Amino acid sequence: MSRVGKNPIVIPSGVTVTVDGNAVTVKGPKGIMSKTFDPEMAIAVESGRVIVQRPSDHRRHRALHGLTRALIANMVSGVSLGFRKALEIVGVGFKAELIGKKLNLVVGFSHPILVAPPEGIRFVVENPTRFAVEGVSKELVGEVAARVRRFRPPEPYKGKGIRYVGEYVRRKAGKTAA
Repeated sequence: MSRVGKNPIVIPSGVTVTVDGNAVTVKGPKGIMSKTFDPEMAIAVESGRVIVQRPSDHRRHRALHGLTRALIANMVSGVSLGFRKALEIVGVGFKAELIGKKLNLVVGFSHPILVAPPEGIRFVVENPTRFAVEGVSKELVGEVAARVRRFRPPEPYKGKGIRYVGEYVRRKAGKTAA
């Protein structure tokens, strides 16, 4: 039995889970998420818990069992608590600011970079060198944070660039004069 898949998902108060065939809809205080899963997985809501069962012990079913359970758990925690990826900017003159809902990044190019958030994502600027990506979808929050980081990834000589908070950047020694 899958260690991840066999654990039931506890539904917190204020969250409703609706199963219609192989489509699951989760509604909560932060928003609504819907996703269609493999029709072979049996998804049921019983007494405040979501239970995922697989039809057999085939390799594909074992893989789908844990995956389905993890995706539904992320949907439930996303609509109840939300997800957040914090990033920081290191570099002289580098900064981030909000212009409306868009994120304006000044990271050493000849022009500022304006990033528009996709539906369901919002940017939060704590100070000019720290900002966060927030939303209900764990997948979308991670993807947007990675896309923003790609504009100026941290370089190994001075450590300048956009990095996740707490990320370790391995530094290299520069050239030495003879």
